[in-house]
Amino acid sequence: MKTLGYYDGAYGPLDEMTIPMSDRVCWFGDGVYDAGPCRNYHVFAMDEHVDRFYRSASFLDIRIPMEKAEWKELLNELVHKMDDGNLFVYYQVTRGVGADKKRSHVYEAGVPGKLWVTLTPATVDDGIKPISLVTTEDTRFLHCNIKTLNLIPSVMASQKAKDAGCQEAVFYRPGEIVTECAHSNIHILKNGELWTHPADHLILGGIARLHLIRACEALHIPVHQECFSLKELFEADEVIVTSSSNLCRHANVIDQKPVGGKSPELLETIRAYLLDEFKQATEA
Repeated sequence: MKTLGYYDGAYGPLDEMTIPMSDRVCWFGDGVYDAGPCRNYHVFAMDEHVDRFYRSASFLDIRIPMEKAEWKELLNELVHKMDDGNLFVYYQVTRGVGADKKRSHVYEAGVPGKLWVTLTPATVDDGIKPISLVTTEDTRFLHCNIKTLNLIPSVMASQKAKDAGCQEAVFYRPGEIVTECAHSNIHILKNGELWTHPADHLILGGIARLHLIRACEALHIPVHQECFSLKELFEADEVIVTSSSNLCRHANVIDQKPVGGKSPELLETIRAYLLDEFKQATEA
């Protein structure tokens, strides 16, 4: 199978799958998701992603109808139905369908949610080629730590980046404090040290972000989980962008202005460490 979709126990090729219109995701985006890369049929950092998935669901009082062990077993089973083991593994749980199947903002507590999976061919970017970024004001709500399906601000920011010929958009809050990107975390290197926004309610605590912090600690690079400004972003020695799909990329242009390029050796040490960790964890 080249692509796979799963919904509430049924699965098949992605373009053949259907969902009921009464699923609350259609009306309210009422659900949470998680995702990550798979190589050689090994889902990378599965425990960390699944833990975050269940944590996000608990924040929204959504009941996942499987225990973690059963869910991980199902993901592995679905992955092995694919023709190729290099994949992007996406999954979500929605609050599902109410008993009366009517549109209502209130929900029935305790009703099991509906589980979804999509599997598509993908490989992890090696991070060697630099990317361009564009900045945009962060107008999202104050639950960014929950990986919800309510992503309209990120959609619009991503489109702004595409229209500008860039690969990602950088969010900033009042005071020009950098938070994260539309679908990535962002960090800077300055004077041999890593700076990254604290994992509070203004950002999603990325799994790749966590692996970056651990890599820096292993490499004896000081880490500051503290806010930094747009000015500091533009003046940084290097700008690093991380996500589960792209474990360690770096930017050389923001808002059409050159950035970074002042600490290439340290950047390469970090990039190589993270890619090697990924490859070792997903060997055939």
